[in-house]
Parts: sequence; structure tokens; C-alpha cells
Amino acid sequence: MRLIRAPEGFFYLRPRSTTLIPRSVLSELDMMVGKILCYLYLSPERLANEGIFTQQELYDELLTLADEAKLLKLVNNRSTGSDVDRQKLQEKVRSSLNRLRRLGMVWFMGHDSSKFRITESVFRFGADVRAGDDPREAQRRLIRDGEAMPIENHLQLNDETEESQLQIAERKNND
Repeated sequence: MRLIRAPEGFFYLRPRSTTLIPRSVLSELDMMVGKILCYLYLSPERLANEGIFTQQELYDELLTLADEAKLLKLVNNRSTGSDVDRQKLQEKVRSSLNRLRRLGMVWFMGHDSSKFRITESVFRFGADVRAGDDPREAQRRLIRDGEAMPIENHLQLNDETEESQLQIAERKNND
């Protein structure tokens, strides 16, 4: 294990390939929730709320920044957008928040698990890809360093990938 100090001022352990300590792999939703927490930590609302957020605020911010239909498909491929699907998505977001709590990225307020504070370690989700970095090169670097792994079945949150898929389909139809 190597102790790494991130530019944002927090430390984290990076396992080596020869370590006996198992790696923890976060789900795509866990990572999205982590990025939303990072965003909330930097938001002006943090000062107004004295750094305390609710699970509902987290869920609302997630729906604001990501397409709800795609998030629902993440929970259930045959999602129709029903209330049951939305409830399952909220449960998954709660589970992701609990997992991040176990990793020390949030602290629940007393016995109330609906309110929490975000810790600086949440910056781990934004440490490797900063505003000026090329996202594809950063992703290759993360995979090369063993901090990320390529996944084949993933949730597409940007319209660019959908547009490129449509262009490919149009080319096939024209041929």
C-alpha cells in the first residue's frame, strides 16, 4: 500500500498489485453519488446549511444533474418510470450513501441517517480529472494505474455518446 496525498489536501491508500488487502470496487451509482457529494461539498448551500445535507437533497441533485430515465434503467432495465421504480432508485441511492459512509466520506448526524455531513475525502471522486484534463486520457491513466477498470455495460449520461451511436446507425442504414 502507498499513502497518497492528493492536491486537495486529503490522503488515501493506493493498493499495489502484490498486496494481500482486497480492493473495494464501487458501483457506477456509488461513484455518481460520490461525484454529487463532491459537488454539494463545493456548493454555496453548504455554508447556508452549516455543512449538513439530507438524503432528499442528494437525491434531488442527482436527478437534476443526470437523466432520470437513464438512472431508472440502471436500477431496472425494463423500467417504465413508475413510482415503484423511483422508490427502488431512492433505496439504491441510500445504499450508495451508506457504502460511502463506511468509507468515511460522509458522517451521519447522530442516529438520524437522513442528515449527514460531507468530509473532505469525497474529493477523491474529483482528484484525478480536473477541469483542464482530457477525460479520456485521465480514464486511460486511471485504468493503467489500476485505480479504475473498464466496464462494458455502463450507463451513458452524456448526449455525445448517444449522438455518435445514432450517426453509426445512420451510416449502416445508408450503406
